[in-house]
Amino acid sequence: MAIGKKLAKAREGIDREHLYPLTDAVKMVKERASAKFDETIEIAINLGVDPRHADQMVRGVVTLPNGTGRTLRVGVFARGAKAEEAKAAGADVVGAEDLVEKVQGGAIDFDRCIATPDMMPLVGRLGKVLGPRGMMPNPKIGTVTMDIANAVKASKGGAVEFRVEKAGI
Repeated sequence: MAIGKKLAKAREGIDREHLYPLTDAVKMVKERASAKFDETIEIAINLGVDPRHADQMVRGVVTLPNGTGRTLRVGVFARGAKAEEAKAAGADVVGAEDLVEKVQGGAIDFDRCIATPDMMPLVGRLGKVLGPRGMMPNPKIGTVTMDIANAVKASKGGAVEFRVEKAGI
């Protein structure tokens, strides 16, 4: 198969058998960028784990220093003072039983979901709605917490969730 001029130019000067340090590799990618927009680098790492076993599950959150470039809408399940704290921190949707009913009706107008531990019995009923979308609050990734203000600020500021997929990648 023939290689195009742009691809041939991008591959020029790269030894495919040599392992480059991360800083050099990123520098080389930036030098060869040819699009009119900011190009991205995607990394897939084979972890060699079996995600069906609970002790081999890899999951977490990373806060990016400059954010993601997207503005996320954050929904918070909280009552009383914690609800006020969430609004002050910049949450877009805040509620308790009323928000649970709205979500059960199919109206999900947020991208990230945060809950206080006392609200989890109510939010647990929403597993069939929020679970398939990957929005169910989870203490391991910091979305079930009493520190609502920091969780909202982290979500708005570019916190990215990561988890292993079925193939262990």
